[in-house]
Parts: sequence; structure tokens; C-alpha cells
Amino acid sequence: MNTSFTQQGSHLPDLIFGASLYFPPIFKAFMLGTVIWMLLHHVLRDWIYSGEVWHPTLMDLSLFVIAVSGSLWILASW
Repeated sequence: MNTSFTQQGSHLPDLIFGASLYFPPIFKAFMLGTVIWMLLHHVLRDWIYSGEVWHPTLMDLSLFVIAVSGSLWILASW
């Protein structure tokens, strides 16, 4: 068995936690969308749970999907 890999060290010594961390665009859109959704949910919470909306959970989910899609569009156009 060839153990030269462990003797010579790692081929990527600069990839220490935090040195070169890659966040895919969908992760960035998800995080930005979560912040946007939290703001929208706070503003519309009373209306969503007042009884006017047929299914409040689906309304929340649709707002979240719209927020993530919008944030992906914002990040892609920026």
C-alpha cells in the first residue's frame, strides 16, 4: 500500500476551515431568501393567520419560495 500521501501531507494545505470556503449560489439565495421571508412573514403574519387565507401554512411556504426565487434573481442580475 502506498502511504506517500500521508507522509508528504495534504495536496491542498491551504484548504483549512475558513480559508477557502465555497458557498454555491443556491445557498446564498436560500440565506438571502430566508431573511426576506422573515421580513415578509413579520409584516403579513396577522393577515395570514386572521382566517382570510384558506391555508396559512401553504401561504407561508409560497412566500418562502417566492422570496428564495427573488433573491436568486437578485444575485444573478447583480
